[in-house]
Amino acid sequence: MKKFMIVSAITVLAACSPAETTDETAAPAEVTETAAAPTAADGGPSTGTYKVTSADGKVSIEEVREDGTYTATTEGEEPETGTWEQKSPDSYCSKSDKEGSVQKCYNEVIDEAGVWTSTDPDTGESSTIERVEA
Repeated sequence: MKKFMIVSAITVLAACSPAETTDETAAPAEVTETAAAPTAADGGPSTGTYKVTSADGKVSIEEVREDGTYTATTEGEEPETGTWEQKSPDSYCSKSDKEGSVQKCYNEVIDEAGVWTSTDPDTGESSTIERVEA
């Protein structure tokens, strides 16, 4: 009878022990997050082509590319190239490729009349921005 009780106890303990384990750990599920495309003040993507009219009336065409670069072309001037970053819909930052240039962030808003303006943080002058449809 003692043998039967010992065998029964071992059987009960074996039934309560954890299932077989392996040295392999389960690979975590791959999480793929796609960064949201930056949004411009008008709610559209930051990338694209824009007509920029400065306070003094000069017109530039600015091409803002997905790779983080831009080219601004103003009639009668050499094209300017550089990099850009849209920190928020109301903060567009750019840095010219010219030597000694630093990044400058412009405050961008669309007023009640639907006019999109970009204000230079150094001078306080505003330019009017228009998205050019392809």
